[in-house]
Amino acid sequence: MIPLSKLARLPLHQQFRKIEKQCAFWEAHPDHLYSHIPYLEEMLALLLNPSVSSDSQEKRFSSREEEGIRSVYQYVKGIRNLSRAETDKNALIRNVNQLRHILLQVLGVSVADWDFMDPEGNIDVSKRRVFSGVHLYLDDVRSPFNIGSIFRTAESFGVEKIWLSPFCADPNHSRAVRSAMGCIEIVPWERLDSLEKKRIFFDGCLRDRVPLFALETGGTALSRFPFPQKGIMIIGSEELGVSPELLTLADRSLGRVSIPTLGAKGSLNVAVATGIAVQAWASSLISDSGFPV
Repeated sequence: MIPLSKLARLPLHQQFRKIEKQCAFWEAHPDHLYSHIPYLEEMLALLLNPSVSSDSQEKRFSSREEEGIRSVYQYVKGIRNLSRAETDKNALIRNVNQLRHILLQVLGVSVADWDFMDPEGNIDVSKRRVFSGVHLYLDDVRSPFNIGSIFRTAESFGVEKIWLSPFCADPNHSRAVRSAMGCIEIVPWERLDSLEKKRIFFDGCLRDRVPLFALETGGTALSRFPFPQKGIMIIGSEELGVSPELLTLADRSLGRVSIPTLGAKGSLNVAVATGIAVQAWASSLISDSGFPV
């Protein structure tokens, strides 16, 4: 950790960045924080009452930001004499998190969902339960962000496997990895990396009578759709939706499921729509058979 005397001499931007990084470390390693509560208290005091320096007279925070930092300071002062056993770990982490995000706002850093920290560490894969035979097929979904978000949804609602068309974005793209929050390593997936493999795959689905349905406009409303016990939901691209050939296959099987909307736009982001539809499918299965083992 940087000595407070040195921290106080840094330009404001560097000072805020150093403190934000220290808070990020403490959030990821909360056990290190307990022994540094006095340091945290002094650091907060420095933020609120800067020592005399070349830029100490600059306006550091808005009234809202200063109020937030002051509330963290009062909390830390209140726990400085408590033992580790007496300290509420969640409350401590929440206050450090608040300080970090206030500083990110001051620094002008826009925070996305994948930047949020998981203080509990890695995902416990043993907790995952899946519905056997519940699969998704992503038909030319182009955005790595959407790919990653769909993987995260699939992991949450028990999807067994995801199939990718030849021209889907790569799940290993850095943006997909970030938005998936670790779920690409958990949910099994396979790319049909040629049009011939795609044709063979769907020929096999038809031969084996695998239920197929498309998430698309103009279909049966979500609340009335007869979700199957097993099957493949086809998700179309952001711009053009499900391809005509796959819509034809879906119409020959279970058809199309649609999400009723009330807005003038009448459409949803593909990852958001997938989340709504997959949750409805999972709820239907739970109502029929209970939670998967």
